[in-house]
Amino acid sequence: MDQHLILWPLLAQMFLTLLMYGRLAMVKKREFAAGNVDKVKTALHESAWPESVIKVNNNLRNQFETPILFYILCVLLWALHGVDTATMAIACLYVVARFAHAAIHTTSNIVKYRFLMFITSMLLLTTLFGFAVKTLAAL
Repeated sequence: MDQHLILWPLLAQMFLTLLMYGRLAMVKKREFAAGNVDKVKTALHESAWPESVIKVNNNLRNQFETPILFYILCVLLWALHGVDTATMAIACLYVVARFAHAAIHTTSNIVKYRFLMFITSMLLLTTLFGFAVKTLAAL
């Protein structure tokens, strides 16, 4: 299998992060225009923002947590020539779970569904880690 294919899910996950930055800018602009923001407190107090902004901001923060491990694993699998059909499927499913998590987090924010997507992504990430360890051990 072409080892470079693993870079597509990696780029898709990066796209999600960029998408959340764009969404945060749009939500902040909308809330400012509606007069729903305490402009004095915004510099130091997250509580100055309405819930719509806090949800997106919290999700954006999440994009710098477990996805960092995903990026490292993708590059590691690429460098070790450990990309195969299974690792590609797991990487793609991980990204789908992260998109679903972001969608839930920034809209309804129903914790049980958000948590389900988080656990799903963590299981996929752990499985991907196992493949990386197996690949490294085989060298």
